[in-house]
Amino acid sequence: MFQLGYALFTDAVLIFVLAFLMDIVLGEIPDRIHPTVGIGKIIGYLRPKLKNKSAKIEKANGVLLLIGVAILVAIPVSFGLWATRVYLGQIGYIIVGAILFKSTFAIRCMRRYTVPIAKALKVNDLERARKYLPYIVRRDPNSLDEPQVISAAVESIAESTTDGITGPFFFFAVLGVPGAFIYRVINTLDSMVAYKTPELRNIGWFSAKMDTAVNYIPARLTALLMVIAAGLAGENFKEAWRVLKRDKNSTASPNAGYTISAMAGALETQLAKPGHYALGDKGALEPEDIFKALRIMTITALLFGLIIIVPIVALRIYVISMY
Repeated sequence: MFQLGYALFTDAVLIFVLAFLMDIVLGEIPDRIHPTVGIGKIIGYLRPKLKNKSAKIEKANGVLLLIGVAILVAIPVSFGLWATRVYLGQIGYIIVGAILFKSTFAIRCMRRYTVPIAKALKVNDLERARKYLPYIVRRDPNSLDEPQVISAAVESIAESTTDGITGPFFFFAVLGVPGAFIYRVINTLDSMVAYKTPELRNIGWFSAKMDTAVNYIPARLTALLMVIAAGLAGENFKEAWRVLKRDKNSTASPNAGYTISAMAGALETQLAKPGHYALGDKGALEPEDIFKALRIMTITALLFGLIIIVPIVALRIYVISMY
């Protein structure tokens, strides 16, 4: 029993470490073979077929959409990993598991879209910086001045630390690679159907609720670790903690305010979405703040792996090995 548990624990840790290194070194999987892109195509295909004149039926369809896509994705992933272990052995299982798991999170990708913004602003090219903004936020870039562009980029880094990194990390720890994929299904659905428009209000309501639910714990853990990461990155961890405590509930989202407020405090500035929220205290925003936010994000991801993932995986494997 002990040997089985140790082997399963080692496999899970190696999958995580290898996937993490793949992301840092290689970046994103090409779109044409990226599983998340495939999930998006499935959702895009099903979405128009779920329209109905009855609001109740549309809401029921929204529930079925999430459950159906989650099952459609999780079963092949689970079967594929089982088959890999049987036919390719432990090493093949770890490699395939790492490749699949890597497709559910993105660390280096955030640098790809935000570093060009910082570089453009450093040479006072606001127009070029604005062109990169739609890749990471939904705001109209043409209406934003330089501090607002920097704020939008830093906010996106802070919020994506949960959505794009620690959320899938957490569900990998709890449910393995299939769990990370289920999280990615929910998060992708939230980004595609969870809009309060007449067309999507009913179909997307369940996805929006589930996205809030699955991010509840990861967002709070991430914010706490972001405070520690701020200190390790040489930023103001005391201010990160103070602003986190004060402003964490200042956004419409019950989760986003946690990491955004911690980041605002760490950088000793204010991160604001005009007409919606302002977190932190007023302070100068510089292009360099984007690089600082990226460093905090990466350190937070590392801390999450060491402090959160390893103990949860150990507990999960212990419970499994008992039966």
